[in-house]
Amino acid sequence: MKAMKKTEILLFAGIVALDLLTKTYIETHMTIGQSIAVIDGFFYITFVTNTGAAWSILSGNMDFLTLVSLAGMLILGYLYLKTDPGQRLERYAWVVLLAGTAGNFYDRLRFHYVRDFLDFYPLGYDFPVFNIADSALTIGVGLLLLTIFFERKKMHG
Repeated sequence: MKAMKKTEILLFAGIVALDLLTKTYIETHMTIGQSIAVIDGFFYITFVTNTGAAWSILSGNMDFLTLVSLAGMLILGYLYLKTDPGQRLERYAWVVLLAGTAGNFYDRLRFHYVRDFLDFYPLGYDFPVFNIADSALTIGVGLLLLTIFFERKKMHG
């Protein structure tokens, strides 16, 4: 098993800290449902709580989602540890995914909901409100897709 490198630890800690600090700031300075226009018609800071997963799927099943998050962190940690240190992009992907999962796990465990506040309306579509942890999960998946792309490219020239 390979230990975490300093940069990976800092990446993990930075994402979790940014997630929790921004959520705490929003929670202490806004009321639930309050919205502030950053770019009118496109981007708002809107404080909402979510008792479900992405897009409020499984809303109200917080105990189940908390267990799923815990299992997810264990699996992601295992996959990270099994990844060769030379596979830097893949290792960063696992770290970013783990950090995103940890940020929302903290909320589920402590508050029994997840605090969301990033509210976008791309091309008039009301995209679900999300947070830094959710962004990290999306970026982590993107990094994994890149590793798959680069591996295929190596295999097929």
